Amino acid sequence: MPAWMWLFYATIGALCVAGDCFRLLRHLALCLRKPKDLRRRYGSWAVITGPTSGLGWSMAMELARAGLNLVLVGRDPAKLQDVSDKIARCHGVQTRTVVFDLSLVSTAQGDEAMRRLREAIEGLDVGVLVNNAGVNKPGALYLHEVEVESLMRMVRVNLQALTEVTAAVLPGMLRRRRGAVVNIGSGSTLAVPSFPLYSVYAATKRYVAVFSKNLYVEYKSKGIDVQCQVPLYVETNMVSSAAKNSLFPLFVVGPDACARAAVRWIGHGPLCVPNLVHQLQCWAAAFLPEILGDTYRLAMHLHQRAIFRMLRSSRAHPQGNGGSSVDKFY
Repeated sequence: MPAWMWLFYATIGALCVAGDCFRLLRHLALCLRKPKDLRRRYGSWAVITGPTSGLGWSMAMELARAGLNLVLVGRDPAKLQDVSDKIARCHGVQTRTVVFDLSLVSTAQGDEAMRRLREAIEGLDVGVLVNNAGVNKPGALYLHEVEVESLMRMVRVNLQALTEVTAAVLPGMLRRRRGAVVNIGSGSTLAVPSFPLYSVYAATKRYVAVFSKNLYVEYKSKGIDVQCQVPLYVETNMVSSAAKNSLFPLFVVGPDACARAAVRWIGHGPLCVPNLVHQLQCWAAAFLPEILGDTYRLAMHLHQRAIFRMLRSSRAHPQGNGGSSVDKFY
């Protein structure tokens, strides 16, 4: 091979390494920097979907800790009230709740819930929107094994509801010429080239990334920061026990740690992986040849599928005290 070609490849490699080092240093610098005053920069209220558990619960607590009043949007009124009371008690901020089953978006019930959401935010200085709610049920399965309604529910929550909630909140931000929209994406579309047996879930999250990037370009000049945040594995109900058991423990990050990093990253670019552990996973995945990564993920997800099918069979034919509920494995 000619010397110039060696030099060319060496230069490309050095640039790639330099880019990765720059991203790592940027993350460390952000961790050391004083966080943005979100209330002062964007507004005094935040709207968050899916705040009753997991990452959404932790994000709500972090935003309240930052001094933001909260509009909590979820489908379970009792859980919403419980979260609302705890946030008000712990952080002394104002809260409002909107009961909204996002899987019913674009139905008569969904239209009524959207009307209540618009009514709840009317006149409020809403500066931050966090589209956190998401669905990945029924888990690792081939497409032909899943009921179509389960797939459509996933599409409605992950894609359609996110779009409609964003469209409802944006006009107020435009009038005030400030705001931040945070859409929670997934490492299934950024860190890896494929996510077999979760095809529809990964596709909906790809939409979230593209949607966010285009809104970022459209609204940046109008004072609105739109961002897609990409977590990888987080210790929530979205990650089944089958998935957790097939991962290295260090790969799974707690929701509180993930939320702390997420709030720090609000307003810093159109796409980010807030947690350092997740960034390192993305960096490592980039070095794995695609065919090996595809083979490994298919094998891992087939293992999760086998566990899921076994649990479903146990539930259908309970013995003794009736077996375990499948729901807790998601």
